[in-house]
Amino acid sequence: MKCVSISGKKSLVLKDKDIPISKDGSVVIEVKSAGICGSDIHNWDMGAPVGLVMGHEFAGIVVDPGSRKDLVKGDRVTGLPISPCGKCEACHSGNVQYCADTWSEAVGLALTNPGGFAEYTSCRPDMVRKIPGNVSYDAACMVEPSAVSLHAINLANIKIGDSVLIVGGGIIGLMAAEFARLAGAGYIAIVETNKKRGRKAVNYGKINEYYDALKEDTIPKLMMKTNGGFDKVIECCGNASAVSEALMTVKPGGTIVLVGVSAEPITVPLVVGVMKEVTIQGAIAYTPAEFDECIKLIAEKKINVTKYIDDLVPLEAAQESFERLTSGKDAAVKIIFKP
Repeated sequence: MKCVSISGKKSLVLKDKDIPISKDGSVVIEVKSAGICGSDIHNWDMGAPVGLVMGHEFAGIVVDPGSRKDLVKGDRVTGLPISPCGKCEACHSGNVQYCADTWSEAVGLALTNPGGFAEYTSCRPDMVRKIPGNVSYDAACMVEPSAVSLHAINLANIKIGDSVLIVGGGIIGLMAAEFARLAGAGYIAIVETNKKRGRKAVNYGKINEYYDALKEDTIPKLMMKTNGGFDKVIECCGNASAVSEALMTVKPGGTIVLVGVSAEPITVPLVVGVMKEVTIQGAIAYTPAEFDECIKLIAEKKINVTKYIDDLVPLEAAQESFERLTSGKDAAVKIIFKP
């Protein structure tokens, strides 16, 4: 089968690989749609691990149901890419994202488990989910990033009328705005360095205003707009500037949810958080219940995820697509591979 793997720093290669076979009851899936995620971009940027076939946002057709007796060949499915142990305290509490094994064999994140940037992939049987008939493959591969955003908004505990700042206009930030609006947020603003993305974010209909993160007067303007700061700030970039901006713009006693991930240590003005008595909440992945809730919300048309998809491309366009998403000049938010 054709697949795309990391060959070095900011370098991808198209190559042939054996079609996966069912092992330990895994479900083998013919990939119909696979999305590029921010964590994929991190791996691409670092060029590691070499040989990794990424793609943990996927949807397709069952070609081998493995140990799942309720699945048959031809069923339409997506899946949670994670690999929790199922035995620890975190797993028993339903918070599988805390499990130490969650990422050890994760689809598209582990060398031993190639992901959806390929014609075929496989997924642990208990993590596979059927797609409702009215949900397209493209929408189904958007369930995974949507669940990340839903988890962040649930942790933020948004109340009706809250002011919410989204730091970063990628898909996680945009979907966070979607869920913040569902939760009753009264005013939602976004800060973004890419002007094209920022303006586009408002056009989706869930965000009230865009502010240019590179302008010196942005923070004073945000503080004036909210009369002293935002109730909740959802930080979706993971760099020092973004976290610092979150600390500066949250109101005293407010909450910051850190969704962005940095591979390196960062320096931020924590004294601001101390003086404001800010709650800083980390957010990683999602619970299975939140993943399933996103499938339900998409099927019931309570959220529209396909409007965020900018392009559908073949695997041969992988390198070009990653460069486009990281150029800082293109408005593209989400690119989906069609293997």
